[in-house]
Amino acid sequence: MGLISAVLGAPFAPVRGVIRLGELIQERVEQQLHDPAEARRELEAIDAAADAGELTPDEQEAAQQEVVNRMTDQPVVTETPPANPETDQEE
Repeated sequence: MGLISAVLGAPFAPVRGVIRLGELIQERVEQQLHDPAEARRELEAIDAAADAGELTPDEQEAAQQEVVNRMTDQPVVTETPPANPETDQEE
């Protein structure tokens, strides 16, 4: 039975290999996203950019919040412009 399954399963070996490769990449990305040392390096880079004048205080705060949200698995909330009631009533 082992020989038959090996012969019949051989054409699917590349597919299984690609799936496993995708799983390994996903594991590595998740490790990097949740690595405290990586988050610290990013926060230090953000602070250095702000000290050099490359970021405004608002941009610095947003970038820091993005790193913290990623570490705590919180979704990123983007600001949406308020609806304009004048344009809604024109119809």
